[in-house]
Amino acid sequence: MADQQARLSWRDDRIPVSDQFDDPYFSIQDGLAETEHVFLAGNDLLQRFATDVQLPDFHVAELGFGTGLNMLAVWRAWEQSGHQGVLQFTSFEAFPMAPDDMAKALAAFPDVAPWAARFLKKWQGSGLCDLGSLQLNVVTGDARLSLPEWTGAANAWFLDGFSPAKNPELWQEDLLQAVADHTAPGGTAATYTAAGFVRRGLENAGFTVTRVAGFGRKRHMTKAVLE
Repeated sequence: MADQQARLSWRDDRIPVSDQFDDPYFSIQDGLAETEHVFLAGNDLLQRFATDVQLPDFHVAELGFGTGLNMLAVWRAWEQSGHQGVLQFTSFEAFPMAPDDMAKALAAFPDVAPWAARFLKKWQGSGLCDLGSLQLNVVTGDARLSLPEWTGAANAWFLDGFSPAKNPELWQEDLLQAVADHTAPGGTAATYTAAGFVRRGLENAGFTVTRVAGFGRKRHMTKAVLE
């Protein structure tokens, strides 16, 4: 996967669909509700944030930045939990979306509009972005190359690549091992897919894996904990 900009089509003029992978960026039912169910609840983030509002540091990492919706949802949750500290958010993205396309996609979610406005005002398309209570770093390029070189360790992972059937490179066992290698002790991961080879890859990487109810039309999703 080369480092280049995302090519998009639009469904109903509001849902971006990747031309590279022929897959929508978020649920056609409710992308924000999907994010909250899969990634926030899947990583128990609201409970973890509420347990200690003096938590000095928390790091979320993600495969697939897309529209930035996941980042906005967790940023909102972090601020609404009362934290005074800084949330670190690192995302690995091979095909970054143009800021104008991000703005169009995010306009569908008024509940995160204040955070979207703050983000889009400063966003330059890739790299580091200082959002005050959230420090964003979007690493562009093939995650199979960039993630093993990353020096960070995440407390929670959002595994949000396109469908494993259409984007198998982002679900390979060696990449899932790299996810485990860059997870803090007791860290978690969550993904919308319950594909057997993805669950086995996470288990082989050292995670304890649980299949739970999915969002919308997806019967199941996957939660994982690095014991």
